[in-house]
Order: sequence, then C-alpha cells, then structure tokens
Amino acid sequence: MKGNDHSDIMNFCIAGINYKKTDASMRGQFAIGAEQYNAVLEAAPSFGLHEIFILSTCNRTEVYGITDNVQQLVQAICTQTAGSASTFNELAYIKRGAEAVEHLFNVAAGLDSQILGDYEIIGQIKQSVKLAREKGFIGATIDRMVNAVLQSSKAIKNQTALSGGTVSVSFAAVQYIKEKITVPANKKIVLLGTGKIGRNTCKNLVDYLGTTNITLINRSPEKAAGLAKELGLHHAPVADLGEQIAQADIILVATNAAEPTITAGQLSGHGNKLIIDLSIPYNVEAAAQQLENITLVNVDDLSKLKDKTLQKRKAEVPKAKAIIAAHAAEFTEWYDMRKHVPVLKAVKDKLEQIHYCRLDTGAYSTTPLLNFTEKPEARIQKVITSMAVKMRHQNQRGCQYIEAINDFMATGTN
Repeated sequence: MKGNDHSDIMNFCIAGINYKKTDASMRGQFAIGAEQYNAVLEAAPSFGLHEIFILSTCNRTEVYGITDNVQQLVQAICTQTAGSASTFNELAYIKRGAEAVEHLFNVAAGLDSQILGDYEIIGQIKQSVKLAREKGFIGATIDRMVNAVLQSSKAIKNQTALSGGTVSVSFAAVQYIKEKITVPANKKIVLLGTGKIGRNTCKNLVDYLGTTNITLINRSPEKAAGLAKELGLHHAPVADLGEQIAQADIILVATNAAEPTITAGQLSGHGNKLIIDLSIPYNVEAAAQQLENITLVNVDDLSKLKDKTLQKRKAEVPKAKAIIAAHAAEFTEWYDMRKHVPVLKAVKDKLEQIHYCRLDTGAYSTTPLLNFTEKPEARIQKVITSMAVKMRHQNQRGCQYIEAINDFMATGTN
C-alpha cells in the first residue's frame, strides 16, 4: 500500500452521486472509465490519498477512501470527469465512518440500486476494488471491509429472494424487448460492447428470447469472437459497424465510451429500429431520438418498467438488513481488535523481557527469573488473549497494561 497505514474507520468516507438526484445525462458527466480510473489513482497521492477506490456504474459514481478531508476525494476524481468539482459537490451525498460503511453494504446488496436487488453491482464492486488493489491503494481496513461486504451480499443472495425477478438493467432490457417486439427471435440484433454488462445482456438475450440471431461487436475483436463462439452467435469487426447498424432491427449499446459510438447519421434512412443504450455516459447520439424511425431507450427508462416482483422483493428488505447488520458487526469487532494490536504487541514484548530479564542488573539470562508450570510462550499468550478480550469490552486504557503484568507475575515464583 502506498504511504502509511492510517486507517481510522472514522476517516473512511464516500462522496457520490446516483440516480436519486441526477438523471443519466448528468451522471454521464461524472462517469469514470478504465483509463480515467488509472489516471485518478496515479494522481491520488498528490491529493494526500493512499487508500481509494471508485465505483462507476449506470446508477452511480462514488469515490471511497480514507481521508480526514473528503474534498480530497472529490478533487481527485473530478480531475478526470467532464463535470466540475463544484457541480459534483452540489449533487453529491457525503458519508463518513459507520454511515459510509453501512452505505457500502447497502450498495453491494442492491438495496440502493435503481432496480431493487440488482445483482450486477457486486461484480462491479469486485472489479473496482481489484483495480485499486493492483495499484496499491487498498489497505488492510478497506480490504477486510470489502470482504465482509462481499460475504454479506452472497448471504443475501442465497438466503433471501431480494434478487428474484427483474433485478438488473441487462435483464430489464430483455424484458423491454419482449414487451415491445412481436416475435423478437425473428429480429436481427446487434450488441455493441462485450464487457461485463454486455456479456450479461448477451446471455439474457439468448436465454430469454430464445434467439441466436445476434451479432457481437467490440473494440477488442477477440472478446466479441470468444463470446460469440461460447454462445453460438455471430461477430463482426468495428469496421463493419455501419453496415451492421443498417441491417439491425434491435441494437443494444454497452460500450461506456467517452463519446457516442452510434450517430444519428448512421441510423437515418435504414428503417425502424429499437435502440437500448445501457451506457453512462450515453453512447448513442442524442439527435437519434428525433428520428421518426428510431425508438431510443436508456437506463433510466428501463428502471421505470412495471415490475411484477417488486413487492415480493421489498418484503425481503428486512431480512437483508439483518444479514448486513450481522456482517457489519463482525467487521466492527475485527476493526476494534486491530486498533489494539500495537498495545498488545508492546505488552507481549514487555512480558517476554520480564520473563528473561534480571531486575537487579537489567541483563538478560537464559535462566528465567520466573518459573511457571507451563511454557512461558503459552502463559504469555493466555495473558495477551485475556487482555484483548477486556480491551474489546472495556475502555480502561492503561489499566489493562498493569493488570496484564500482574496476571503474568502472579503465577510465577522467584
């Protein structure tokens, strides 16, 4: 990890914007792609940041980190966004300490998603933390916290029905096609972008529409070719995009490029088309919405679909909250113990010195000053364990230090 480990949980912060206060167009101004993410991490130390990760999805852009000044997080991320730091601050929610930890648990569970129970978010969290870890920006505290968050999300997935039904943007896209298109299996579908969201969308198209009349296009052609081979689909190079667009009845876009990858000019005069833009920022030119032959749908539109399973999933929220509370408590207990590690180590070192040090001369001897009926290492560990338990449940500060030495000395004989 870069810098020193100064992971006081009260300094764990989050600054973010999401769908609750901003539309997809505004969120697009603060979207962070892979290149921007790397640039933020490179610049982070210059803002005094040594533990940081960014979660940027179609629902939200959030920056997490350990700092005593949350504006360091805001300034760092906004070096790579189209939107300004002042605009971000106007729209953002700021959370710190326990509130920030709880927020991360809720996000991972899908409780804070535009589509309640969204299960795609957990993969996005894993990826964002993985990138930060590879660059050395995930310390022990955040690492343990994220592990607890992932375990909580897994338990919620397995023990509740929170993720039943329409619980992701990619699945909602397929549901929209089923509702709006008669016999969608007879239509030619083009999917642009085969990243995480693109892959999920593609698999849902195959599973729920019962079609393989799908052509995949990706900036890295080998990814499109690999997924096409896996699912028995077609693929085409980016150079053929214009031709594929002209032939398509349904186009799904999941590219997350900084600029539109499909323009109004490419769509004009090529018949009726349904286009679903799953990207933030938008990757279909806004002018396409004005074309008579085009129906353009974005992620915010998809979230408004009538969801027959919503009430059932809402009923699962208390169960999910209880699971979160249990995992959060385990993390808090671990953190509380970790805070005491320096003191416990110091006491352990002191007990070892007492065991072998001659008090009259201060010199060490291979013959112990104190004699025990058990090995000194085992006795010391018992004292340290007892001290740790007391420190966890009491706040006597220096008292435990004195008590530990007394406990140790009490069983020895000169």
